[in-house]
Amino acid sequence: MSHTPPPHRSVLHAIAERAMVKRGLVPAFSGLALAELRDVESRGRADSAASHGHGAIRDLTALPWSSIDNDTSRDLDQLTVAQAHPSGATTILVAIADVDALVTQGSALDAHARRNTTSVYTAATIFPMLPELLSTDLTSLNPGHVRLAVVVEMQVDVDGTVQHSDIYRARVRNHAKLAYNNVAAWLDGKSAMPSPIGGVPGLDDNLRLQDTVAQCLRHRRREHGALSLDTIRARPVFDGDDIRGLDVERKNRATELIEDFMIAANGVTAQFLAARHFPMIRRVVRSPKRWDRIVEVAREHGTALPATPNSVALDAFLTASRAADPDRFPDLSLSIIKLMGAGEYVAERAGAPAPGHFGLAVKDYTHSTAPNRRYPDLVTQRLLKAAIAGQPSPYTFEALETLATHLTAQEDAANKVERQVGKSAAALLLRSRIGEHFDALVTGASSKGTWARLLTVPVEGRIVRQFEGLDVGERVRVQLLSVDVERGFIDFKGPR
Repeated sequence: MSHTPPPHRSVLHAIAERAMVKRGLVPAFSGLALAELRDVESRGRADSAASHGHGAIRDLTALPWSSIDNDTSRDLDQLTVAQAHPSGATTILVAIADVDALVTQGSALDAHARRNTTSVYTAATIFPMLPELLSTDLTSLNPGHVRLAVVVEMQVDVDGTVQHSDIYRARVRNHAKLAYNNVAAWLDGKSAMPSPIGGVPGLDDNLRLQDTVAQCLRHRRREHGALSLDTIRARPVFDGDDIRGLDVERKNRATELIEDFMIAANGVTAQFLAARHFPMIRRVVRSPKRWDRIVEVAREHGTALPATPNSVALDAFLTASRAADPDRFPDLSLSIIKLMGAGEYVAERAGAPAPGHFGLAVKDYTHSTAPNRRYPDLVTQRLLKAAIAGQPSPYTFEALETLATHLTAQEDAANKVERQVGKSAAALLLRSRIGEHFDALVTGASSKGTWARLLTVPVEGRIVRQFEGLDVGERVRVQLLSVDVERGFIDFKGPR
């Protein structure tokens, strides 16, 4: 009697659940949280929630708001719109879903979100930080629905400088749900205008204005040393419940538009809280941990970098490298990212100097624009709403300090789960190719081991034999030795 193997999706789902538990994450909501969810639903949706004393609420539903996100995204956290001024300046408005309106501090739903701190996006399924009834419906900025939002308003000059800013509460309506790839192709002149844009009078011109302002913001940041990085993300492609390949996701004009506005909005948020003497949680990337190796990588590409960390010089090297070899630029980007080290959350006392973000070349930066998906953004939203209303901070500095350490640890745990399940998916795809040779890029080299990513198939694994002397950024020829689907292990033999 023949044995039919289980579908890949169910295998990966089970692996993901075990990996989450192992790393201190909770894959399912408690009965108490689900009971609370039913009560929230019965009390009404976010669009009918009262202000709860957090300041006046403006009516901005008539503005041509739209969302741009992944094709499959249902948890819509942000909307954007632009308003031109005769002077040439432009007001950019970013509306952020008011998740706090329904997820109150100290509730059972809040406790689950605080425990995991983020939605976990695995190859098999999404483990949302908040139940889907909330994150994809009641608090999501879905098209056609009036929703409560926290709005970041920024007046951007023609040179990309944010001249004036404000933050307030408002009701908004999403007039068009758009997807990155379609919008990018249209902006690049490679495809027709997406049909939802044509259904909203003036939205086409508004999006082109947004694109122009985003490029100005990006240019301004790069003048100050923001890094031009572009990595490859592999997403499993399923045929039914089985994996048939890996699809590569890259940055495009639309993803950069949203990224530029979110970076600016996060900067304004930090400034707003600092001006009102609130403690906060900042997102920081300190000076690169392995600048000496970054200097070596640049030298191997024919560029001399200063002996001490310099983001302007590094970005000039990256920009020239992108122009010289755009197809291989993501490989170089990945090497630089690995050598820079991970970001972290840091609590800041009211009035303390900001540590800054090396990769973004910004001093004022926090996470605030994705409260359906990230807990630090929900915490920041509560701080903002209290500041808007002239109320005291709902968190002490000591509470934020404890929370920042937890946020960094849980983000690392979630990333490891996502990577493990991604590697399990890759192992399922590669297990019939044991013994084959591949071109690869070394992505990690330390006392913990040496790793490489294949160039033809976007898969990362460990070089377990003949790895001596290899370092991050080197291109090598490796042989696939073995895979372990359960543990997400992909083992290579190196060239030495």
